[in-house]
Amino acid sequence: MTAMTRMNTDQQQYTQQQERLGQIVDLESYPIHDLEHPVTKELIARCKQQLDDVGCSVIANFVRPEAQERMRLEARRLMPCLFRSEQKHNPYMTKEDERLPDTHPNRYLQRRTAGFINTDIIPPESDMLAMYDNDIMTRFIGACLGIWPIYTWADPLARCPYGVLEHGDYFPWHFDGNEFTVSVSVEQPEEGGTFEYAPNIRSVENENIEGINRVLNGDKEGVYELEWKPGYLQLFKGRYALHRVQEVKGSGAWITALPTYMTDPDTVNRPEHSKQFYGRALPIHFEREANRPDNLAD
Repeated sequence: MTAMTRMNTDQQQYTQQQERLGQIVDLESYPIHDLEHPVTKELIARCKQQLDDVGCSVIANFVRPEAQERMRLEARRLMPCLFRSEQKHNPYMTKEDERLPDTHPNRYLQRRTAGFINTDIIPPESDMLAMYDNDIMTRFIGACLGIWPIYTWADPLARCPYGVLEHGDYFPWHFDGNEFTVSVSVEQPEEGGTFEYAPNIRSVENENIEGINRVLNGDKEGVYELEWKPGYLQLFKGRYALHRVQEVKGSGAWITALPTYMTDPDTVNRPEHSKQFYGRALPIHFEREANRPDNLAD
């Protein structure tokens, strides 16, 4: 293949990706296919600043209403395949260590009732997967994070699932196993489902057990609430922010698409974490158990 032929092929692939992404994302309001566009540069700067300041940034009406509705209907069709679990766990999603003091967050067990529509059962033509597995989208996310390269997650179950909470469900305080999460609100319940987070409460250098305990025991200082509506996109540093979704009440459901990006192309969830959230662990989870991005407790 000549250099000219390769360039034409690359341009054709880019055009196809832009056209598909334009069916999902409002590229008129948010021209993320052009990182040098003044609107895009301003948007990236805002996201980067908010991520630095509070570990979270939200872009309103990012997904087109018709695409958001297609995602909602897709999630509803797949609800019979939902993996639901009710169990207790600590914020790290690890086994309780009874050798630790009772006051350690590892010993703080919370009831969780929630469900996931795992990525491996979502149809390949899905709008959500088309947005996630799109190089234009990945480039934009990387620019907002100020990190490159980033990768779509290698975890076959958790890379881009739907998270679902229905009446009475609650997703307690926890840390994510991945560094960054990009979420899209697909459906909101009649009441509840508020997303709360304590940004940058820990770091690779400092687990900050005292600060984590304060939040777990009800201290709301430094805790934020997210404005979250269908079609909104959120960028979130969930590995370093303690966060939860308050109990859902009434009709409707809290349905959120959870496309996830990593700086390490090979890392996946720990087997225990995968079993708790997605109902099973695959061979890849055991094979890559020792491949961790850091030495944090989870």
